Amino acid sequence: MMWKPKIIDRYIARKFIVAFLISMLLIIGIVIIFDISEKIDDFVKNEATLKAIVFDYYLNFIPYFINMFSPLFVFITVIFFTSRMAANSEIIAILSGGISYRRMMVPYIVSAALIALLSLLLNLYVIPRANATRIDFEAKYVKHHNEYKDSNIHYQIAPGQFVYIDYFTSWNNTARHFTLESIENNKIVSKLTADAAVWDSTSRSWQLKEYFIRTYTDGLEDRVVSGQKKDTTIALTIEDFFRNEKTVETLPARKLNELIDVQKMRGDEGVMYAQIERTRRWTLPFSAFILTIMAVALTSRKKRGGIGWNIAIGIGLAFLYILFLRFSEMFVYTGTLPPGIALWLPNVVYTIIAAVLYRLAPK
Repeated sequence: MMWKPKIIDRYIARKFIVAFLISMLLIIGIVIIFDISEKIDDFVKNEATLKAIVFDYYLNFIPYFINMFSPLFVFITVIFFTSRMAANSEIIAILSGGISYRRMMVPYIVSAALIALLSLLLNLYVIPRANATRIDFEAKYVKHHNEYKDSNIHYQIAPGQFVYIDYFTSWNNTARHFTLESIENNKIVSKLTADAAVWDSTSRSWQLKEYFIRTYTDGLEDRVVSGQKKDTTIALTIEDFFRNEKTVETLPARKLNELIDVQKMRGDEGVMYAQIERTRRWTLPFSAFILTIMAVALTSRKKRGGIGWNIAIGIGLAFLYILFLRFSEMFVYTGTLPPGIALWLPNVVYTIIAAVLYRLAPK
């Protein structure tokens, strides 16, 4: 039988959604004011245009911020309006009218599901594209980067193909002391070395300088080829040297999965950033259900002293949850837990807390 919302369902859902939108708009407005005051000197110094500031930065910053702090918005929203309902004896009237505590939770869960769906859609489709523009703006007008340089680079670019680079510099897109080894059956088949490998953006290939190619044979003599210049195409591009923990925030789901597969194959330590980002996109929306149940359980009783304590407790628990989410990433960085376990751990812990509070609330 299809569930049909009653007047009380629409009443609670409307309060939930309206309070969520109002709290979100207020907090975003405050955050933008503080962000402008912090970055205004950088905007002026780097001659950022008003159009770029508004459309490239802040319009793309807003969905990123909303999604990051959506657990806080949900928790504060439910704490606030449910406390007001309890203080006005509306909860007592609802339960006295024959509606069970479990039935009263239905509009809360439906509203939380809508917010969770919105958060998931933002995570998977909107925010990656928005982050690409926002991060590019920050690189141009806010953050000041020194010359990029990476050293001692080791990649498996394909099965049996390994690249070694002494160091890479971005101002001329040059990899110094370049080595490419091909291995079959645990034996080196060929080894290419070059004093430098320069990226050609037009042909998207590497131009080797002062190169030697040694092909190992079963005989007494190996074949050696050398030269001054040589163009070669391998499964390594200039973008691989500029990837960092921010880059993964700009990739849609399909490209993020492809990057994880490539980085795993290469043995790239940076794969943990991509794995964290992929897992976070799914764990964060789930928090809307957990924090909604906790907030209702904490505030559905009428208490002396008004709603002040409820709001204080709600903010404290929400901030602890967000802190727990960030702290759980440290388990991945240290290699203690895989991303799939580490980032779901806060949700598991808070689900248990929510279940206990929910069982105690009707009593």
